[in-house]
Amino acid sequence: MMKPSDIARVEAYLRKTLGSDRIRIEAPKNRGASVEVRAGDEFLGTLHRDDEDGEVSFSLHITILEEDLPA
Repeated sequence: MMKPSDIARVEAYLRKTLGSDRIRIEAPKNRGASVEVRAGDEFLGTLHRDDEDGEVSFSLHITILEEDLPA
């Protein structure tokens, strides 16, 4: 489970790295649900926290639907 401090830190990192204040990370409304990453109102993907052998990492899985791509 991701803590609010994790979400805030990753959001700040993504905003700085991608150069956009439109990036926002939403904590799940229901326990066990995915943490969602958005650019404005557009859903980008899900964020996951991995804590293995005392090392913490975060992975962002971006989903792009073909219907959202230009022709």
